Amino acid sequence: MKKKKENSNASGLKIIPLGGLEQIGMNITAFQYEDSIIVVDCGLSFPADDMLGIDLVIPDVTYLKDNIDKVKGFVITHGHEDHIGALPYVLRDINVPIYATRLTMGIIENKLTEHNLMKKTKRKVVKFGQSINLGDFRVEFIKTNHSIVDAAALAIYSPAGIVVHTGDFKVDYTPVYGDAIDLQRFAEIGKKGVLALMCDSTNAERPGFTPSEKTVGKTFDTLFEEHKNTRIFVATFASNVDRVQQIINTAYKFGRKVAVEGRSMVNILDTAIKLECINIPENTLVDLDQMKNYPDEQQVIITTGSQGESMAALSRMANNMHRKITIGAGDTVIFSSNPIPGNEKSVTKIINELLRKGADVIFQDAHVSGHACQEEIKLIYTLIHPKYAVPVHGEYKHLKAQAKIAESLGISKDNIFILSSGDVLEVSEEQAKVAGRVPVGAILVDGLGVGDVGNVVLRDRQHLAEDGIMIVVMSLDRASGELVAGPDIVSRGFVYVKESDELIEEARRTVDDALQACLDKGITDWGKLKTTTKDVLGDYVWKKTKRRPMILPIIMEV
Repeated sequence: MKKKKENSNASGLKIIPLGGLEQIGMNITAFQYEDSIIVVDCGLSFPADDMLGIDLVIPDVTYLKDNIDKVKGFVITHGHEDHIGALPYVLRDINVPIYATRLTMGIIENKLTEHNLMKKTKRKVVKFGQSINLGDFRVEFIKTNHSIVDAAALAIYSPAGIVVHTGDFKVDYTPVYGDAIDLQRFAEIGKKGVLALMCDSTNAERPGFTPSEKTVGKTFDTLFEEHKNTRIFVATFASNVDRVQQIINTAYKFGRKVAVEGRSMVNILDTAIKLECINIPENTLVDLDQMKNYPDEQQVIITTGSQGESMAALSRMANNMHRKITIGAGDTVIFSSNPIPGNEKSVTKIINELLRKGADVIFQDAHVSGHACQEEIKLIYTLIHPKYAVPVHGEYKHLKAQAKIAESLGISKDNIFILSSGDVLEVSEEQAKVAGRVPVGAILVDGLGVGDVGNVVLRDRQHLAEDGIMIVVMSLDRASGELVAGPDIVSRGFVYVKESDELIEEARRTVDDALQACLDKGITDWGKLKTTTKDVLGDYVWKKTKRRPMILPIIMEV
């Protein structure tokens, strides 16, 4: 019944965010007009602190699977993990073509190669100003600026009207590589009449303009001048090719050699060099192994780990776990990034570790954001003149801040929609309304397992992490039902057994007594015996320790 109802309003355009709202990361939005669906971006997010052992979180694409015959392709705005990271997992079920700009496609192809999906996946590189036709849609790629080269905004033309999706952007009049954002094209599309604007909200709370990426180059010049006699490490995002370009430019100016460390950094830099998105002076870039041939004052090492990730190159260097490099006194470490919300503790921990080793750590003024502040957001709204505003990309407070900006520019409150992931927004020239929901959620990736860890497993992991486990092993005689061995108790993560002999022995006796009482009454049902073991041992341990470890009874027949 529900499907019929959804298809009854056939002439409306449906905008369906499947992730990325009310959070930073996991961006994916479906656009549907009648029998055509296009998907903008397909990103992952990183696990929260309580997701123990989880590697990645990807969006639930049940809605796309259910409508697989209508899905025409993935259209990607830029090459950051929160916009492309889920593609290798989602493509296994939804194998449709991918459309992206040059560097974005290069980074996607690295991922597809890793996952053995290159041969199975159709790909098309799109130039700025070019349009692609996908079913009832035509999608035009518009040049924008961001903290990665080749970022695009999308003008999505449908029979219901034009929707402009900015992707992640800032207005940078002096970009390090390539042209400035194509504001003229935004204005031209605005003159045609735009139905809805979906605009990046990440910095919507910040007044003013985001400084140009080039300003960081001047900061590097100053820092390199001040630390002429030390070895310099710069930690930044692997994907920020423009930042790497500026570090290399400054290193070249000061006669230093540059080495790059961190798998993701090396991969992206290789792709950028291949596609000529970065210009490296001759004999500047050297292999990490060759660095020992140069004195400290001629070395610059660009590394991953600016977010305090425990296995990233910088963390391993700081903790003496790196095979080739150790950071110590006389080294200068520059953090060229701000901590992503939630990573502050990890970053502080690394900074403290580096300072303890005697390194000079600089973590201010060596970064600018890749996202638009309030004045740039206002500029885009003013050029586009949308009928409806749909803030995207950010937590609720960011979306709310952008809604206020839209209102201040004269867009009626009724025409501003702060959506949640899963909402179906139906938009037409006459009206826009949230008309139902589709299934959404987070699929957890743990090792090679995709979606095989759910809430129950996470709850168990939490339980194990907090109080440990006690395993009770016993053997019953198959014929008589008597207890012939055990119960023996093994514990992990509960108490240190060698120092708690008395407690474990007393617990064993308590369980033994309870089991004998059951068997004396003729109770031999395994379920009942396991329940009794759990209850009795649980009560005893709680009384003695005020802890509730997981209790796992194991019964064997002999």
